[in-house]
Amino acid sequence: MKASAAIWKERFKGKLPEPLGSEVDQFETEIGLRQQGKIEDKVFAETRLRRGAYGQRYDNGHRYDGTESRKLPFADKPTKGPGTMWDAPGMLRIKIPFGGLNPEQLETMSELAEEYSDGIAHVTTRQDFQLHFIHIENGPSIMRRLAAVGITTREACGNAVRNVTACPLAGVCSDEAFDVTPYSHALAWFLMGHPDTMEFGRKFKPAFSGCAQHACGLTQMHDIGFTAAVREVDGKLQRGFKIVVGGGLGPVPRQARTLTEFAPVEEMLPITQAVCRVFGRHGEKKNRNAARIKFLVDKWGIEKFRAEVVTTRQELREDPRWLEMLKGFEKTAEGPLRPPGEMPKLNGNDKLNQWVRGNVRDQRQAGYVTCAVTLPLGDITADQLRALADTVRKYTRGTIRTTVEQNFLIRWISKSDVAAVFAELDAVNLAQPGSSSVVDITACPGTDTCKLGISSSRGLGGEIRNRLLAKSYQLDEAIKALHIKISGCFNSCGDHHVADLGFYGVSRTINGYKVPHFQVLLGGQWENNAGSYGLPIIAVPSKRAPDAVDRVTEYYVKNRQKDEKFFAFIKRVGKGPIREILEPLAENIPTHDADASFYSDWGDPRQYSIGDIGIGECAGEVVTRYEFELVAAERLVFEAGLHLDRGVPQQGGETAYSAFLKAAKALVQVQYDDVGSEPDEIFAEFKERFFDTQLFFDPFVGPKFANFFFAAHAARGEKFDADTAHHRIAEAQLFIEAVHNCYNKLRSKPAPTAAKS
Repeated sequence: MKASAAIWKERFKGKLPEPLGSEVDQFETEIGLRQQGKIEDKVFAETRLRRGAYGQRYDNGHRYDGTESRKLPFADKPTKGPGTMWDAPGMLRIKIPFGGLNPEQLETMSELAEEYSDGIAHVTTRQDFQLHFIHIENGPSIMRRLAAVGITTREACGNAVRNVTACPLAGVCSDEAFDVTPYSHALAWFLMGHPDTMEFGRKFKPAFSGCAQHACGLTQMHDIGFTAAVREVDGKLQRGFKIVVGGGLGPVPRQARTLTEFAPVEEMLPITQAVCRVFGRHGEKKNRNAARIKFLVDKWGIEKFRAEVVTTRQELREDPRWLEMLKGFEKTAEGPLRPPGEMPKLNGNDKLNQWVRGNVRDQRQAGYVTCAVTLPLGDITADQLRALADTVRKYTRGTIRTTVEQNFLIRWISKSDVAAVFAELDAVNLAQPGSSSVVDITACPGTDTCKLGISSSRGLGGEIRNRLLAKSYQLDEAIKALHIKISGCFNSCGDHHVADLGFYGVSRTINGYKVPHFQVLLGGQWENNAGSYGLPIIAVPSKRAPDAVDRVTEYYVKNRQKDEKFFAFIKRVGKGPIREILEPLAENIPTHDADASFYSDWGDPRQYSIGDIGIGECAGEVVTRYEFELVAAERLVFEAGLHLDRGVPQQGGETAYSAFLKAAKALVQVQYDDVGSEPDEIFAEFKERFFDTQLFFDPFVGPKFANFFFAAHAARGEKFDADTAHHRIAEAQLFIEAVHNCYNKLRSKPAPTAAKS
């Protein structure tokens, strides 16, 4: 039974570790001031975000609009309000540095999920936990119970240093230079609440990897990334890190750039502090769309950024914690509970055999293995968490971690205990095979709970997973090795840019109805710490997206060379042939009368949404000039990607600019038929009719996508390399999506026109 806030406060009085206890007290006071109207909503919003508290949408993707009141089975009271976390249930993100947990923490998480949420905890792509449908007034009680077991929600959201992620195999991987666990732990607690992190314009994400070749740390896609390295100095091996900065996914991804090839471990904290201070001082503050550190690195160039960090590092006052926090590693080093062993005979147990092949991996320590616990779409129930805690406590010294693929990894399992561990996990449906394989699909919350979701990423992920599992026995081994990642919108919370097959949600209007779609991306690389980012090649209806997986994988199996990896295959054959086999999926959409289910999303039988124009004439659809022009714009942006693949980035960047122009002209022609073909005229008409009137503005990102067009227009004639061409192509695709959305708005509501006619 859930205790009141006062009871939990009294129970933990004087027992919480500092500074966690005082932080919760402060938040509770701020909630009281907000209730009294003494804190503005804008200020309180940033306060609660820095405590990990988000608003959410729910009812399977329909925003809570305050028009009805309902009693949720896990809520204290009927909820009624405009969809903010104050008036309706929201989401609480819980920080788990480097993913490290123990059984007591798992049990606490299970209790909180059961008592305050819907009985489910969600593991994120940053090794965090999320609890959904949380009432803000219960926040302090939840935070006290977390703090009692050494967990915080501080800065899990907001313009702050987010969770410090690290390879879950750190310390047990045979390929690593050294164990990065203690360093990631030190960085997480050193930066938490640090004065030099309080003035960021946006979030800041760090990551650690023990090696360069695997994907476990994904350092190349982070604001700051640390890859372990060693070098010989005076005959002795010295530990250090290659440090990169300015990476990130989001709408237009950036590969991180090298700040230094080698920094001794003793310099890790001061260099990071210097990077944070530079970002806080010089990063964008007013325009959130350009406020990540990657934009500062782009603006300055890595040489200027590096020089500023060096100067700032020299200015820093000596902090004893730089070295103190790196001492005593031996006290926290992991070890086994049980003696090493040998793998048992599997005796024809097919299910155990399959699990061992896909989920069990040798440690570098002889006689021990890691066992992956696969969580479909990152979800685990309260009962499963309790059972998992029991298993971890029984067979290890509490050594378990979350992973960036939304799973768990139990470490230091004696080989002789593998069958017993499997049996215990299987008893609670936690022994699903295929960890890190094609069936282990990553998906963001999408339209289930995220306010930015466009299409149902979790619904699609579940459908693709079920189809692949149904034929898993006959899947080619090359297919089993693929990674599929899905985001509900362009923001890449599902890491779609670095998947073999990526999808992100978009919307299209067909036959007068809005239809959920997904853009298909190719060219991403999960290995080499997220070594390459994919580009979209075509948008297909959501209900046909699983068919796209079938067509692409079948084409790969049929046409690949011996032992050819998917990334190399796509690079060799190009994206053109893949688009050709997917184009039929984007065509011949059935009418609503013929197949109404096509106009709903996965996991939601209701109609996706309706435009207010009717169906075309029975003799054939009336195709507008806008539709012809948009098709041409999408063709151009695809061709731009082909130019990039062929090693002609200049032509790729220039073609992407042509796609901008074609899409802008299509929209202008909705209001003004006589626009010419001169770039300056198209630009001026677009600005007057759609930017100055704010008709083009997105409700969440404002003028961001229009600004992509403005920047491309202003930079006509620029020289492109592979990176800048990639960025321009990605921006052009996002601009086209925004044109689609703007056109849909115009069709559903008469728009004011400029004076010219």
